[in-house]
Amino acid sequence: MRIGIDLGGSKIEGLVLDPEGREMARRRVPTPEADSPEKTYAATISAIAELVTGLTTEAEADPSTPVGVGIPGAISPATGLIKNANSTWLIGHALESDLEAATARPVRLANDANCFTMSEATDGAGQSEHTVFGVILGTGCGGGITFDGTLLSGPNAIAGEWGHNPLPWPQVLDGFDERPGPECYCGKQGCIETFVSGTGLERDYHSATGKNLSAAEITALATAEAEAALARYEHRLARALAGIINVLDPDIIVLGGGMSNTGRLYDNVPKVWRDWVFSDTVETKLVPALHGDASGVRGAAWLWG
Repeated sequence: MRIGIDLGGSKIEGLVLDPEGREMARRRVPTPEADSPEKTYAATISAIAELVTGLTTEAEADPSTPVGVGIPGAISPATGLIKNANSTWLIGHALESDLEAATARPVRLANDANCFTMSEATDGAGQSEHTVFGVILGTGCGGGITFDGTLLSGPNAIAGEWGHNPLPWPQVLDGFDERPGPECYCGKQGCIETFVSGTGLERDYHSATGKNLSAAEITALATAEAEAALARYEHRLARALAGIINVLDPDIIVLGGGMSNTGRLYDNVPKVWRDWVFSDTVETKLVPALHGDASGVRGAAWLWG
C-alpha cells in the first residue's frame, strides 16, 4: 500500500491506495492557521502526522507504509528546503525530513501540479499518451510534465512551472490592456497565473464590472458581462497553452482545479489556440482530469511507484 497527502492552502487531504490503485481510505482536515508562520508550520506537521496515523489505522496498513506529499511549491536542489510556495509559511523549511521525523516513515515530496500530472498519466485521462502536460487552474496556476509515465522535474525542480512566465502575445481585450499586467506574489507582473487562475478570472470580472464574485459564480452566470469575461479568459488560456504546445508539443493537456469544471473550455480554447500554435494543424487534445479533485492526492501516493 501507499499513502498520499495533498497539502493545500485550505485543506489537507489524504488517502491510501492498494497495489492495484484502489482507494482503501480517505480523510480530509482543514489546513491549520496560527498567529505566526512558524506556528502554522508546526501545526501543519502535526496535522499531517495525525492524518497519516488515522489513515493507516482505517486501511489496516503497515505502520511503515511510505507517504507521498503534494505541496504548493518545490524542494530546492541546492538547500533541500522548500521554495516557490504560494503557501509562503512553508518556504525555507526542511519539510521532507520534518515529516519523516513526525511520521516515522519514508516521505517523498513533489509539487502538487506534478502529483496531479502523475496521477492522470498513470491511470487517468493521459494514461495512454506519451507526453502529458497537466495543468491546475485553481487559486493559482501550476503545471507538470510526464513522458511515458515518468515525471520530469529538471535540475532546478521547476519543470512545468508555466504559470510564472509572462502571458504571451499580450493584447488589448475589450479595452483592457494586458500590459504590464497584475502583480504576482512572486514579485513580478503579468505572470500567466495572474490571468488564467480562478483568482485571475475574478480579478478581471471585478475590473470590468466592479462586482466581487467567485469564479464559480461567474461561470454560472448567463449575462453579457460574464460571457465577455469568460471569452477573455479563454483567449488568454489559449495563448498560454499555445506557448506550451510550441515548446513541448504534448500529446494531451489535462486540466484540473476549479476552472477545469468549466465545460466550454474544451471546445473554445482549442479553436483559439490554432491562431498561436506554430503549425498548420494542432493535434494536441485538451481534456478534463479523469479523477477530478482526487488527482492531486492520488498522484502523491503514486510517488512511490
